[in-house]
Amino acid sequence: MTTLHVCAIDPVRLDAVRAAVRDESGNPLVESAAGGWEPLRCCLRKATVGESIALISFSPFAVPSPWAETGPVFIHARSCAGYGTPDVLPADLRTGPRVLRTYHADGSLDYDDITVVGPGEDIEVPLRELLGRSPVATVHVRALAAQCFTYAVTRRS
Repeated sequence: MTTLHVCAIDPVRLDAVRAAVRDESGNPLVESAAGGWEPLRCCLRKATVGESIALISFSPFAVPSPWAETGPVFIHARSCAGYGTPDVLPADLRTGPRVLRTYHADGSLDYDDITVVGPGEDIEVPLRELLGRSPVATVHVRALAAQCFTYAVTRRS
């Protein structure tokens, strides 16, 4: 069985954003109080009402690439503990509707294996199936409607 490795946004990148008070696209970091529905990409859970959060522009690719899409994501406005159980899918963010966008080891998009997971469906079975395929190195879990990056999953060696 494939062992999953769940990757939230790199805390080092987030610390740099918070220190600069700007995201990597140059947008100001603006704190706001959470409404309780926002998916946090730093610790992979839904925000609780009143938490201090920020909406930033983010690309999951740390190097230049034609596949490096940038989109809006919610984070804690101040540093948090991050995601502590990378071998377990995050409870708040493991059901559809989701799109599982697959990538090859060189970072190029794997068009053949992109998978849609329906509303309320658990993503674990299709995710494991995708990571069991040799061309798939990484899967980006994304919101289906907005296509926003939620987190990445790779196989642990």
